[in-house]
Amino acid sequence: MKTLRYLSLFLVFLFAIGHISIAQEKYSRKEKKAHYSSNYNYEVQIMGVGQDGTKVMKVWGFGRSVEDAVIEAKMNAVASVIFKGIPGGHGAAATPAILTDPNAGEKHAEYFETFFSPGGKYLQFITMTTDGMPSGQDRLQIDRRTYKVAIYAQVMYDALRKQLETDGIARSLSTGF
Repeated sequence: MKTLRYLSLFLVFLFAIGHISIAQEKYSRKEKKAHYSSNYNYEVQIMGVGQDGTKVMKVWGFGRSVEDAVIEAKMNAVASVIFKGIPGGHGAAATPAILTDPNAGEKHAEYFETFFSPGGKYLQFITMTTDGMPSGQDRLQIDRRTYKVAIYAQVMYDALRKQLETDGIARSLSTGF
C-alpha cells in the first residue's frame, strides 16, 4: 500500500516535470529567431528630454561585432521614434510615434530602405552621447558570434518629424485629424 502511494506520487511528479519542459519549448528556434530579428523589436528606455525637441534614450542593438551592434542601436533609436514611439519614464512622458499608420513602413518601403541604408539620412537625426565603445553592463556577449550593446543617444525628434513631413511621409500636425 505504501509503495503504491510512493509510486503514484512519483508518476505525478514525472508528469508535472514533463509538462513544464514542454511549456518551456513552446516556440521553436526558428520562431524565436524571427521574433528577435523582427524590424519592430526595439529595446528603448527614455532617459530624459533633451534641449529643443530632442529625446535622450538608452537603446540596445545586436550584431556580430560591437561596432555592428552600435550601428543597429542607432538605427533602432531613430526607427523607434518613427514607428513605435518612446515609452515614458525618468521624468519624461511617453512620446507617440511620428507615423501613426501601422503599415507605414511597408507603404513607404523604398523611402525607408534608402533612409536607413549605411551612411543614410537617419544619421542626421541622432547623436551618440556615449563616449567610446560601450563596456560593462552595456556590452554583453550573447553567444560566440553575437553582441548586445546599449548606447545613450539623443534623437532630434522635431527635426526628424519636420523632415518626414517635408518628404511627404508623415502628415503635418497642422492638418488635423
